[in-house]
This record gives sequence, structure tokens and C-alpha cells, in this order.
Amino acid sequence: MSTSGAELAQQELVEEFEIFDNWMDRYQYIIDMGKQLPDFPEEFKTDEFKIQGCQSNVWMRHEEEGDKLIFKATSDAAIVSGLIAVLLRIYSERSAEEINNTEPHFMKDLGLDKHLSPTRSNGLHAMLERIYQVAKRREQLR
Repeated sequence: MSTSGAELAQQELVEEFEIFDNWMDRYQYIIDMGKQLPDFPEEFKTDEFKIQGCQSNVWMRHEEEGDKLIFKATSDAAIVSGLIAVLLRIYSERSAEEINNTEPHFMKDLGLDKHLSPTRSNGLHAMLERIYQVAKRREQLR
């Protein structure tokens, strides 16, 4: 069985994080990833696109391009923007089927499950939940 793009993205992230000796460096890397997020238009910073369950403000929207779902998101918190960048790297520009078949093991593999505060962890789960909801809805429409 071939490895999906989302699965490869998770493996690449784990390898990138292995170069860091401590969590301060890992947090900085996550923050730096967040700084590279593309601009998120102000007109989409509305309740319709806001993710509930996040301590900071997070907005996420998606577009469809062929059979791929393209997610765009932003946050007003640096670490959360980095977590968004991680999620988009794994799940954006993938088919609904691929998203639904990709387990988010990166959280355990990177140690995020142990090193994020409970509120940040809840926010990460809320963002993941939105991605899976969109993908499930898309698959049901097919």
C-alpha cells in the first residue's frame, strides 16, 4: 500500500522535530511555522468561520479545488498559528477520503499530547474536528 501525502507530511514533521533537543526549541519552531501562514482576509474573521473551543481566536475556512479540500486558517496567538501551520501541512490540499483515512498520530509522535497546555490541546482537537467534519460532509456528498 502506498503512503498517502498526509502520512508523508506527518513523517516529515516528526523528522524535522527530531533535530531539536528541547521543548523550548520545538515551541519556537512551531511559532516560526505559524509566522509563515498566508494572510487570512479580514472578511472571513466572522463567527461563521470561528472555531469554538479554542482559548485564543481561531478562524478556519475551506475551498474545494477538484477533489481536494484546501484549508486556510489564522489565529491571534503565535503558538496556535504554528499549530494551524502543522495541521494545514498535513491535511490541506488533500481529498476528503485521504483526510478521513489519516489518523492524527503526529500529536503523540511530536509529543504535543504531553507538552501542550490543556487549553491549547483542546483548541488543537477543535481545529482537527472541523477539518474532519468538512471532509466527512464532502465524502457524503459524493
